[in-house]
Amino acid sequence: MIGIIFVAAVLRAPMTSVGPLVGTIRDDLNLSNTMAGSLTTLPLLVFAFFSPFAPKLARRYGVEMVLLGAMGLLTLGILIRSSSGAGTLFLGTALLGLGIALGNVLMPGLIKREFPARIGLMTGIYTVSMNLCGAIASGISVPLVTTAGMGWKGSLGGWALLSLVSLLLWAPQVLKRRSRLAVAAISAVSEHKPVQMWRSSLAWKITLFMGLQSMFFYSFVAWLPEILTSRGLPPDQAGWMLSLMQLAQLPFTFLVPILAGRMANQRLLVTFTFVLFMAGFSGLELGSAQWIPLWVAMCGVAGGSAFSLAMMFFTLRTRTTQEASELSGMAQSFGYLLAAAAPTLFGYLHDVSGGWRIPILLLILVASLMFIVGWSAGSNRYIEPAGDK
Repeated sequence: MIGIIFVAAVLRAPMTSVGPLVGTIRDDLNLSNTMAGSLTTLPLLVFAFFSPFAPKLARRYGVEMVLLGAMGLLTLGILIRSSSGAGTLFLGTALLGLGIALGNVLMPGLIKREFPARIGLMTGIYTVSMNLCGAIASGISVPLVTTAGMGWKGSLGGWALLSLVSLLLWAPQVLKRRSRLAVAAISAVSEHKPVQMWRSSLAWKITLFMGLQSMFFYSFVAWLPEILTSRGLPPDQAGWMLSLMQLAQLPFTFLVPILAGRMANQRLLVTFTFVLFMAGFSGLELGSAQWIPLWVAMCGVAGGSAFSLAMMFFTLRTRTTQEASELSGMAQSFGYLLAAAAPTLFGYLHDVSGGWRIPILLLILVASLMFIVGWSAGSNRYIEPAGDK
């Protein structure tokens, strides 16, 4: 449990720490808004292309060993990202994206294997750890630059310490679990017919749900501080609003998986998520600036609920650990490929329109599509071995 908590803690912080510093990095390295937005897009492309390989690596080397390697890649990527100029910035970002991709894909299956009777509870603990550390990273990024005088490189590079601690805490799992994992994997393959994920409409709907909620999250991580500074907030307050969005998620990233695991279907939770998204987006565009914390908190609660539902769909719609990992790999591959366009598209639409209204209208469309596919993904059924309709 401690290993899961610490691994989860570094699966978001290296990315959420970038958003409040986008303007600083852009100005220091003379990047365009589109290039600055690609700092968030690049890891998503890495997620998309390498996520399908994570279950295959886990079958061959063991989940524990692959996660240990992921923490090593993450630590190395953070250090390289902060070491020099634009070239190492993007190289390090790609490497840490690879480490995060492996962790993202394998965690749901690991939880299903280790805590079969407590999937909702452990998914809640996992997502809370991820979001709490991500929120802290967003909030302290600017103060580390302005108050501590670390510069943007020191502010981003400091997260290597946490990833190194996570690596050291996870290392004992490799010695304890590799042999048992091999036996469990062979047993799982022999007892269940392989599922054709790519032929399953339910798997594709879960994939779309994952991708659409990721479009929201990574667009806001990249651009929410810029949106809020355009409405008159100082940069440090705008950074804390990004933290508020993620802190607002915390109670719901814990409660939603527990509730989802106890419900016959998750359609009520999907509807709750959609309503909050629409209220939050509309408030940011049309509401009073005095109520910005409320609109941001609504978006945060909706985002936390959507992410938790996506994680639960991986386990609730599959019968085995291997199926959960395969579905997770598929959803995070195609889902993040869809999400990868969002931050760069957000920056492009802002550059073209000269404002944030068109990008926010895009998010309203995303929320509507997410409700449609989420309604079907929330039905009480499994993905069938021969595919389904």
